[in-house]
Formats: sequence, C-alpha cells, structure tokens
Amino acid sequence: MKTVAVTGGSGKLGSEVVRQLKEAEFDVVSLDSRISDKLPCRQLQVDMNDLGQVMSALRGAEGIVHLAAIPAPVGFPHNHIFANNVIGGFNILEAASLLGINRVVMGSSTSCYGFAWAEKPFAPAYLPVDEDHPHLAQEGYGLSKTLNEQTAAMFSRRSGLEVVSLRFSLIAAPQEHDHLREAMKRPEAFRKILWSYVDLRDAAAACVLALTAEGIQGAEVLNITGDDTLSELDTAELVKNYYPEVKEFKKELTGREPLFSNERAKRVLGWVPGYCCGNNYMDD
Repeated sequence: MKTVAVTGGSGKLGSEVVRQLKEAEFDVVSLDSRISDKLPCRQLQVDMNDLGQVMSALRGAEGIVHLAAIPAPVGFPHNHIFANNVIGGFNILEAASLLGINRVVMGSSTSCYGFAWAEKPFAPAYLPVDEDHPHLAQEGYGLSKTLNEQTAAMFSRRSGLEVVSLRFSLIAAPQEHDHLREAMKRPEAFRKILWSYVDLRDAAAACVLALTAEGIQGAEVLNITGDDTLSELDTAELVKNYYPEVKEFKKELTGREPLFSNERAKRVLGWVPGYCCGNNYMDD
C-alpha cells in the first residue's frame, strides 16, 4: 500500500495522521470540507455526504483513514450530527467497496458505549470495559458510531472489505496536557468518560498501524485508550467511590490502569501507547 486517503485531514487527529503517514513515506491525500494551509500533502475539498464526490476523490487510493465527522453531540442539531456521521461513513465504505479499496480505518469512539453523554448516567455492566460491552447510547452521536461499525460489518460480509474501527477515548493533544493535569486533581471531572483518554500522537499511530496490520479478517473493533487515567487516584479507589454498583470485574484493578481495556488493540495491532498525562511513561 502506497497511496492513502485521509478524510478529515484538516482536523485535530487527521492532521497528525497525515504527518505520521508522510513521515512513513506514504503518498497522502486529504479529503475535507475545508482546505488547510498547514498540511504537507495534496488536498481535495469534498462533501462526504455526496457519494459522487467521495467516489471521485478516492480514485487511486489504496487505503483509507476515515476521520471526517462531527466529533461530539454539541454545536449542531442532533439530527444533523446523526445524519452527517452515518451518511458520511456509509459513503466512504460504499466507495471503497466499489473501487476495490481493501482496507479502511474508521474513526469510532468509546461514546458508543453510552456513558459519556448519557442524560441518565449509568454504570458499566463490568470493568474494565472491553469491546464486547453493550452499546447503550442515549444520543445520536454515540449511536452514529455504533451504526458506522455495523455498516462496516455489513460491507465486510458483502464484499470482503477489511475495516478496522478504532474506538478513541478523549483525544489529548500535547498542548492540552497541562490543562488536563490540573483537572485531574478533581476526581469527579472525568467520571462520565471513565477517566479515559489517549494522546493525539498515540491515536494517530494506531491509525497508521491499522492500515497495514496483517491478519485483519472482516470488521475489527478496538478500544484506543492510554495506559493510565485522568485522575491522581488509583483506579480501584475511583470505582469504589464513583461506581460502587459495579460488581463484575474482568481483572483486578491495579494502580492507575485504564477502565477501557486496550488489550485487544495491543494484540491485534502491536500498538502500545507511549504518552500520558501523568508522570509514569511520558516525556512531553
């Protein structure tokens, strides 16, 4: 694989994915609704909801990283967020199938599980949350991520398309670490996202690895989260204080380990997060 299309290449994660792909000597084209003056690659202005535009822009690509989406259930009407994300995801997968592009990496989210934006907060069925945990979204953004994963599975069944959906936690850029470290002093601050996050550079590295990983069969889903939490407290103490109703544990919680399991991503991709907001495995 040499030529890779990155949708949403002008965005926070997309621009870092472009940078890492260029560093790895891929030929990269960015597809986005806006043109950036900072990207070191060819750019095409594309409406992801227009299949014709998507098909035209993807000709010649051998792999796709699809990150173009509204990234949270805020700022737009809920029906617009839902429709934009679902139709855009469908069009990318449809175009890949029709054009014979075999590998697609889809930007998903741990919001698919439902905790982050729930109007009626609820506890996980068990901890740590792995990829088999039920999806219980209470809003259109989280639901759109679940539907995109199901759409990926449908295309895989139909055409053999290889799709890796990456369920990102909160994505933290290096310049945001100081702010997050300060917020970490308040344990309740990140309760609804289970204190989870992933550094921007690690999130992008997962995308690059997912493009070329061997042994992908069908539609794969992977949690992409750091190896620690956005809290100074030990994880077991956080659960005891904020989720005492959780009674089932897949493993003993030690130290500040994450409450979204990233073990499958490590196994399938050979991915290991290298940056954190604490002080145990990152040098900014």
